[in-house]
Amino acid sequence: MANKLELTWYGKEQEVSVEPRLLIEKPELSNTEHQPDTENMLIHGDNLLALKALESRYAGKIKCIYIDPPYNTGYAFEHYDDNLEHSQWLNLMRPRLEILKNLLAEDGSIWISIDDDEQAYLKVLCDEIFGRSNFIASIIWQKRTSPDMRAVISDGHEYILVYAKNRENFKAIRNKLPLSEDQAQNYKNPDNDSRGVWTSADYTAQGFRPNQMYEIVTPGGAKYTPPEGKCWKNVEEVFLQQVADNRIWFGVDGKSMPRRKKGLIW
Repeated sequence: MANKLELTWYGKEQEVSVEPRLLIEKPELSNTEHQPDTENMLIHGDNLLALKALESRYAGKIKCIYIDPPYNTGYAFEHYDDNLEHSQWLNLMRPRLEILKNLLAEDGSIWISIDDDEQAYLKVLCDEIFGRSNFIASIIWQKRTSPDMRAVISDGHEYILVYAKNRENFKAIRNKLPLSEDQAQNYKNPDNDSRGVWTSADYTAQGFRPNQMYEIVTPGGAKYTPPEGKCWKNVEEVFLQQVADNRIWFGVDGKSMPRRKKGLIW
């Protein structure tokens, strides 16, 4: 596609052809005698060939995939070389990610561990394969707490890139943590909102933005401007839309400083 923004590298144009493969069970290593209905599998072999074998049986059926690929850190380990030329690493990742996408169900997601060595490039590659609109989050987790005395800035964290096969389907099935009793008590419905219970949040933001420094007149006739050092959360046009949609709370008497309504399920 002309004018398409993409990541390019040496060898990207070379298609990787992988012939279909079959999974062959080794009875001497199997536990199916004791668990004949198990769906668990432990596959020994090249991961690209294993993924191709899985594709014929599980395409479009996998809800959640987690992978921990080589980080390309520049070191050689006992079982694999983690010191590939950058283009080689991308050429290895792309066909595997393409098959993994085919394995995902429409409401499925993939979670990929990576560190700073390739995180930025992997993100752009995944944008191409899964679609930038299906990017969910880049989760940062702290891998160590001890100080690194070798550097002024320590890379004590890694990433997990999260993509969905279809973002809207993924959002619809996410399991949310249940509220504690104390949290649940914060949700009420004093104005009988048809959407259900809600809580309220501050409608101001830090800083000075000229287009967010307007006067608000409440339904009860009270007038408010942002406190010193703050501005309103949105520009006036958006604020008025939220008022029309009953997403702003002015208190029982209609004279309180505006607050944003945050519904429990809306």
